[in-house]
Amino acid sequence: MTDAAAPDLCSAKGCQATAVWQLQWNNPKIHTPDRRKVWLACDEHRQSLSDFLIARQFLKDVVPHDSTGSAGSAG
Repeated sequence: MTDAAAPDLCSAKGCQATAVWQLQWNNPKIHTPDRRKVWLACDEHRQSLSDFLIARQFLKDVVPHDSTGSAGSAG
């Protein structure tokens, strides 16, 4: 049995907090410029995950996460 109402969780290792941010990124060495991968983040991990992506010049945008599922998928 699955819980369809389970919240989306933060992508930080070991974090079980509900995601409230989408960190949209791509790796220009392997992705086309319009491709966006998404990491989800809670308020606590938004900055550390952003810093990781910024250091690699991967971060493209940070937007509020729409937990209804209409804002895209993680990947």
